[in-house]
Amino acid sequence: MDEFAKEPTKEQRIWQVVAAIPEGKVASYGQVAAMAGLVRQARFVGRALGKLPAGHNIPWHRVIRSNGQIAFPESSEIRQLQTERLRLEGVEVYKGRVKMKSFQWQP
Repeated sequence: MDEFAKEPTKEQRIWQVVAAIPEGKVASYGQVAAMAGLVRQARFVGRALGKLPAGHNIPWHRVIRSNGQIAFPESSEIRQLQTERLRLEGVEVYKGRVKMKSFQWQP
């Protein structure tokens, strides 16, 4: 084993999972955490997405609450941006919610 090979950080593991979510699909914070090997750490997913470096291409907008709700406050610019990005990918957003049965990523 290469002594210089490092395991990815928890944040990097989360970013890798989020990067794999296909266009037109969404995943919940808990689903991303579980897929990154961080069971029951859904809140950490939100913090990790908040630490994305400038200029990244990670599709953070594809991560929502398990009930299909967008997590940002109703009148915030970031919520509007997330809604716009999801709609551009064909995800139906109605009153800040996505139908998980229709759009949840099932790898």
